Amino acid sequence: MSRTLLGYNIAYNIHVNGVLHCRVRYSQLLGLHEQIKKEYGSNVVPTFPPKKIFTLTPAEVEQRREQLEKYMQAVRQHPLLGASELFNSFLRNAQQETQQIPTEEVALDICLSNGQKVTVNILTSDQTEDVLDAAATKLDLPDDLAGYFSLFLVREGVDENLTFVRKLQDFELPYISITSLQSSDYHIVLRKSYWDMAYDGDVMDNRVGLNLLYAQTVSDIERGWILVNKDQHRQLKSLQEKGSKKEFIHLGQTLKYYGYLKFDPCITDFPEKGCQVIVSAGNNELNFHVKLPNEQMKEGSFKVTRMRCWRVTSSQVPVSNGTSNPCNSAKCEVKLELAFEYLMSKDRLQWVTITSQQAIMMSTCLQSMVDELMVKKSGGSIKKMLRKRHNGSVHRSDSQQAVKSPPLLDSPDPNREQIVKLSTKLNSVSLRGISASNSANDISGDDFHGNYAFEGIGDDDL
Repeated sequence: MSRTLLGYNIAYNIHVNGVLHCRVRYSQLLGLHEQIKKEYGSNVVPTFPPKKIFTLTPAEVEQRREQLEKYMQAVRQHPLLGASELFNSFLRNAQQETQQIPTEEVALDICLSNGQKVTVNILTSDQTEDVLDAAATKLDLPDDLAGYFSLFLVREGVDENLTFVRKLQDFELPYISITSLQSSDYHIVLRKSYWDMAYDGDVMDNRVGLNLLYAQTVSDIERGWILVNKDQHRQLKSLQEKGSKKEFIHLGQTLKYYGYLKFDPCITDFPEKGCQVIVSAGNNELNFHVKLPNEQMKEGSFKVTRMRCWRVTSSQVPVSNGTSNPCNSAKCEVKLELAFEYLMSKDRLQWVTITSQQAIMMSTCLQSMVDELMVKKSGGSIKKMLRKRHNGSVHRSDSQQAVKSPPLLDSPDPNREQIVKLSTKLNSVSLRGISASNSANDISGDDFHGNYAFEGIGDDDL
């Protein structure tokens, strides 16, 4: 029928780190928009793509996808809307509906840093904070300390190396997130979620908290994430044999890269294009171990307080198969890049780019560092920032200052725009699009800011 509303025959796929999170229709997104408008008022809500009376052309289909993408980005970045239970529950319900998993009781394994597993009994519809609560209860970790920890999705590789894929968020259901991957290589890991080691004291005052922090420190040393010389190794081994966990952690705090998160080897354009690099995040910085084209190794650090802004970009690249065919959905992969503008010297800003499938996780780390710094700067409570739970909805109070406050870095050029920092929540979600008329032809937006990407798919593909 020529007058069929094509918009209603298209489903939009929302991806998290390249993996399908949920599938929604225009009518569902319109319903969400109307609910948000009713709850928060028209003045707060971003502009929503209007309905179309006639059949959409391919160009209009792509235009609508881009408009919906921008709408979701705007909602997620809004300090009130993006943190609202209305928005997060919409995404959770859509995830469960898309994966077609009924609500029922299940057992879910949560891994600790030492390799041990804690099995929690939950519902398939339990959100991230519910699962974290269940794990804390099972471990006998006090409620006021649970917020110092988070759940992370990790992938286990060769030699038991762990790749941190992302921090699980409020808008997803952990059981469904991990089971939908259909791979035993993925696990959910409990790890501390703060960067400033000054907060270790709060955790170590509790027996369970001490054990968790001790297990993480031991694990990071064994992985080589924390550098240890022979004398330090001897001291650590002696403390371990004595069962002196606090002393072990205190010594660990003096070691290089304590508390850092290490990423898989990737590529950077600094100090020159095509350099191999190992990036670590911690101590309010990104640390680079760079291998130059002449095989020389160099190390350097980029402080978050000297970053004017950063962005994550996504592009579709052909899978290497010896041909020069353009990308399509079957022979394409997503390339992610993190780029940040850095104050190299008093009057010189320079963009540094990292090409890595963990770019979004890196961005999440940067934002959480900024959140902590802003809370500390404003005299707020880190506990309040970490513990955004049991309130019926999630509130961004102290942590949201990272979005609204003046930049930590004063730009040398007064005419430059103010820094815009992204919220932690939205750095986990990536976006791309597929033509509704032909799902083999990719229509990808090349640039996004850690938000949402849509694929438009016709009914025949559902």
